Amino acid sequence: MPFNGGRLGKINTPSLSSASGFWGLLDQYLSRQSDTWPVLRYTVVQTFTATSTWTCPAGVTEVEYLVVAGGGGGGSFAGGGGGAGGFRTGAGLSVTAGTDYAITVGGGGNGATSDGANGNQGSSSVFSTITSSGGGGGAHFITGGSGGSGGGAGYGTNSGGTGNTPSTSPSQGSNGGATSGTGAPNYACGGGGGAGGVGGSASGSTAGAGGAGSASSITGSSVTYAGGGGGSSNTGGGAGGSGGGGNGGNPSGRQGGTANTGGGAGGGGNDVTANGGSGIVILKYTVPSQTVFVFKGTTTWRCPTGVTSVDYLVVAGGGGGSQGGAGAGGFRTGTGLSVSAGTDYTVTVGSGGTGGNTSGSPARTSGGNSIFSTITSNGGGAGGNFNNSAGLSGGSGGGGGGADSGGTAGTGGAGNTPSTSPSQGNNGGTGSAINTYSGGGGGGGAGGPGGNAGTGTNQGGASGAGSVSTISGSSVTYAGGGAGGNSGNTPTANPAGAGGGGSGGASNSNGGDGTANTGGGGGGAGNTSPRSGGNGGSGIVIIKINQ
Repeated sequence: MPFNGGRLGKINTPSLSSASGFWGLLDQYLSRQSDTWPVLRYTVVQTFTATSTWTCPAGVTEVEYLVVAGGGGGGSFAGGGGGAGGFRTGAGLSVTAGTDYAITVGGGGNGATSDGANGNQGSSSVFSTITSSGGGGGAHFITGGSGGSGGGAGYGTNSGGTGNTPSTSPSQGSNGGATSGTGAPNYACGGGGGAGGVGGSASGSTAGAGGAGSASSITGSSVTYAGGGGGSSNTGGGAGGSGGGGNGGNPSGRQGGTANTGGGAGGGGNDVTANGGSGIVILKYTVPSQTVFVFKGTTTWRCPTGVTSVDYLVVAGGGGGSQGGAGAGGFRTGTGLSVSAGTDYTVTVGSGGTGGNTSGSPARTSGGNSIFSTITSNGGGAGGNFNNSAGLSGGSGGGGGGADSGGTAGTGGAGNTPSTSPSQGNNGGTGSAINTYSGGGGGGGAGGPGGNAGTGTNQGGASGAGSVSTISGSSVTYAGGGAGGNSGNTPTANPAGAGGGGSGGASNSNGGDGTANTGGGGGGAGNTSPRSGGNGGSGIVIIKINQ
């Protein structure tokens, strides 16, 4: 039962959101023990400008959201403006902690590619149960395209495209502007609809303006999105709507929609016309102190007010294998990295490299870098091809390819490239050169170098060991190298160690892929006949706020 600090008056009762009044130390202790004392929470804004993944942090049960789709492309000469991408926003959307939510950010629709063609609809943006539809394309001589907001009508007597298609409540957009008897010599066309208003209709020689967009303050500042594109006319195009809509042409001078606003493109142009602006997804939510954030795709994270430092794990994408196993992505971890409240940090998660044929065509590629703040982990080096091809350098180096008898085997690529302290990775192993079917070297890992291929057998080199991190609250091994490919008469695969690296292929098999979001290197392929190495695993970034 709550006390009142020895004071007369109403007994205080705490909740998870507040504990007003006077509180003694014993009161506080008992309330904390019963989980009724309020928990300090921080507000986080996360922005996605490309398709990605959001992992819902522990303690988060709902989010505020803005989902804007790609704007429509403009119609060709005598063409309507593109409609804006659908605009949907709201609060209190239920989410589940620990769940990976796919984030789709719609691209802008392509403009017409030939004289007399219509613009194309933009692509939808999606988060959880919320889908915003791409803006309708601007038309040439017909009705505007339907979509989140409708495209503007082409010249003649035509209707604007229907907005809010498919229907949502509240509405995601507006109709495009119409035309009524507009023809030679000015060919005036309608403007694309916007999230906040219909596109302007053409009148006489005057083209319709793009419909106005809608403002959102989810980021803490008022920003307008999803404006329609202006229609075209030979006397001057209509103005684009506020919120990234492009101006129409006459027929030159048309403008594309602004990237990451969902703005529709302006109409006009004798041949190729302008494209709609890409969409955007923004999430806002609160988290308790000491929260762990897991990033499996590229995003922008705004540091919450009150947070001054983070612990981090940054793992790059693993390289692609060939005959040599590929190197793991660079592995960097640390504590107490200073961050600034209110700053937007771009979080880049490196992709895995592509496995290549042991003959060298198609070629293998190294992994992509992962970045948070001042910390960059470099992608793992790709594995070497058969016949004197070295592994490539990287966060960890790729294993070298084998060689014919009497030839020179490929050396392993250098790890920890460029150099960091502590080291972000290790060297790859060397291939063998004992006969026509020699094995490839193993890719380096964060915890150890790749093994050399067997000199008296056709066995590929062992994968370099990964390294363990407990930043997520569990012990997880990341950044293992890919195993080298076997060859000759070796009928079994060369298994990879812990850390997500791919297995090496048997004598006539492809290499195994690295595991997604571990930075594991792709496995090398067997070389009895030309085979392909495995793809590298994508990287991961994890941070833990210290306040």
